[in-house]
Amino acid sequence: MAMAAEAAAAATVPLGVLLRREVTSERMERPDVLCGEAARSRKGEDFTLLLAEAAHRVAGDPSTSFSVFALFDGHNGSGAAIYAKKNLLSNVLRATPSGLTRDEWLKVLPRSLVAAFVKTDKDLQAVAETSGTTVTFVIIDEWVVTVASVGDSRCILESADGSLYHLSADHRFDSNRDEVERVTACGSKVGPLRCWPGGLCLSRSIGDIDVGECIIPVPHVKQVKLSNAGGRIIIASDGVWDDLSFEMALECSRGYPSDIAANRIVNEAILPRGLRDDTTCIVVDILPPEKLAPSPPTKWQGKIVNKMFCRKHPDMSFKTDTEYAEPDVVEELFEDGSAMLSKRLTTGYALQRMFEPSSCAICQLRLAYGQGISIHANPLQHEKMQGWQGPFLCRSCHEKKEAMEGKRRPIDPSAADAFSHVGGA
Repeated sequence: MAMAAEAAAAATVPLGVLLRREVTSERMERPDVLCGEAARSRKGEDFTLLLAEAAHRVAGDPSTSFSVFALFDGHNGSGAAIYAKKNLLSNVLRATPSGLTRDEWLKVLPRSLVAAFVKTDKDLQAVAETSGTTVTFVIIDEWVVTVASVGDSRCILESADGSLYHLSADHRFDSNRDEVERVTACGSKVGPLRCWPGGLCLSRSIGDIDVGECIIPVPHVKQVKLSNAGGRIIIASDGVWDDLSFEMALECSRGYPSDIAANRIVNEAILPRGLRDDTTCIVVDILPPEKLAPSPPTKWQGKIVNKMFCRKHPDMSFKTDTEYAEPDVVEELFEDGSAMLSKRLTTGYALQRMFEPSSCAICQLRLAYGQGISIHANPLQHEKMQGWQGPFLCRSCHEKKEAMEGKRRPIDPSAADAFSHVGGA
């Protein structure tokens, strides 16, 4: 009787759904990742990093490769953008322990990105570079996309059904009230558009040593998982977004391969007012294997915007006829934009494995026993704390943390041994 009942229930489910269940129960194949970029330069301060095979999670195993695509929009010179392009990825890898499974690696990645952004900023200030840069840094591991961002370059995703998802945050003062309140609380003065001293319109960046430590390098991080239908990612500097809405960028590029799409977006952006700023766009297509170009969504699909992320339970069942056509689900795995390092470095993955007591959680400096300062501790009382209270920071990284949070004056880079470990692990 039970078998008959199961057979009857199965008979009410369309064959296509049953086949899809069978296919999705198996491991999805690795996608094809195609990219294109276009740029029009006015000041020469935009830089990009395009690495379809950036590194291997497991050394020497090509099946564990991941991609990195990044945009660095410099200001007050190009030094910070060049420095971040050269060093940020290596700092991410240095902040990530070896010997992790893929699932562990993905869980650790948001924290590694935070540590790497802060280390890159700290090392840059040590060489007395006064310029600054926005950063939008995208890591693609199979169908999982992780985006870390500071500043006002933006990253969006169009899923295969034409829905729009925001993968980055905007750290301009005129569009982020929370950041205005944070910077004001740290002692800086924020006018209608800019922060003083320095006159910067951004609350987060890498560099900008002359502006003050309240302009922080702690990134907003979002991690999502695409369905095996894939999607398109657009990363662009403010030279694009000052003249194009997200919908306009998608509309003018939809259905074109990534290189042509990037050119169309840049050309569309400079059409209304001419070239007023460095204008750069990267388009990345994440496609099912052997699918050479993205199929344009139908007209009605292209009008869906700001779709909410789904948190799809792995055992989600099919209950109604309307659910038989499975949606193109984009699942949110992680998101955090807090400015507090004590929060950002202590969420998620097993901490003691991630951060050994013998190394600084930001710069990876080896610490002598009892030398590290807990990220939660008052530096005058840290020796009284019991048990493992990590992660731990070296003294100069702790000083930087305190300065970024408005609790202490920033350290003098010329002070003895304050930056003696710059670039070292």
